[in-house]
Amino acid sequence: MEKKKILILGASGFVGNAIYKELCSYFDTYGTYFSNRSFSTNKQFFRYDLEEDDIFQILEKVHPDVIISALRGNFPTQIQAHQHLMEYLMKSKAKLYFISSANVFDAYSKYPSYEYDKTLSESVFGRLKIKIENMMMRLPKEKTAILRVPMVFGNKSPRVREIKALLDSNEPIEVFPNLIINVTNDDRLTQQIHYLINRNKTGIFHLGSSDLIQHEEFIKDVIQRMGNYHPILKRVYTTNEDRYLAALPKDNKLPKNLLITCQEIIDHHIPV
Repeated sequence: MEKKKILILGASGFVGNAIYKELCSYFDTYGTYFSNRSFSTNKQFFRYDLEEDDIFQILEKVHPDVIISALRGNFPTQIQAHQHLMEYLMKSKAKLYFISSANVFDAYSKYPSYEYDKTLSESVFGRLKIKIENMMMRLPKEKTAILRVPMVFGNKSPRVREIKALLDSNEPIEVFPNLIINVTNDDRLTQQIHYLINRNKTGIFHLGSSDLIQHEEFIKDVIQRMGNYHPILKRVYTTNEDRYLAALPKDNKLPKNLLITCQEIIDHHIPV
C-alpha cells in the first residue's frame, strides 16, 4: 500500500501542528509554516507566506491526496488562497478537509446547531469561515469535508496558556455566564480527523464534545483543575437570555470511542 500524501496548510499553528503529529507516523505528511523558523530544518515542511506566495507552487511540489486547511492570517488573502485551492481540487484527485468553526452559527443563539442548519454569523471570523465553506459547497461532494470545531482546550492550547498567564499575573479572566458551548481538545480532535481521512469520509462534521456546558462553569472547572487559585472573573453579559454557541452532530455521527465529554477534557487534558 502506498501511503496517502497529506499536506497540512498552517501546520505550525496549535491545531495544525497537533494534526501533523497525529498523522505523520501513518501517512506521508507535509506541512507549511510561516514565521516559526524551527520548522525550517524539517524536510517535510515548506515555508508559505499567505500574502506573498502562491499556494500552487507547494501543491505542485507535494501532489497531495488530502489537503487539510488549518490556515490562519489575513482574511482576504485566506480567501484568495482557498479560491486557488478550489481550482486545484477541480483538476486533481485531491480532497480538501477544511477546519471551520462553530462561529459559522454565531448569529443563531436560541439553540445548538446541526450539520445542515443554515449558517449565519455576526462575527468577521464566522463570516470568513462561511465564505470558504460556500466555495467548497460548489465542488463535487466527494472532494471536500467541512470540519466545524468549537473552542479547543488542551495541555498546550493557547486558551489554557492564556488562562494560566492571567492567573499568574492576577489579571481578570473573561467569562460569559449566559453562553452555552461545547468544547474539544487537540488529542480527540486529531483522532477524529485521522478517522475521517482513513475512511475517506466527506461532508460536514461537527467535532465537539457530545455534551454542553456554560462557559463560566467550564472556565471555573478548568481553573480549579490547574491548582489552588483565587481567580478574578470578569463576567461579560451580551444578553440576559441563555445563548448557544454549540455545534452538535445529528446526521454525521462518529463512533462512540471517538466522542468526548466536557468533563473528560477537564479531567485528562488540563495541566495540573
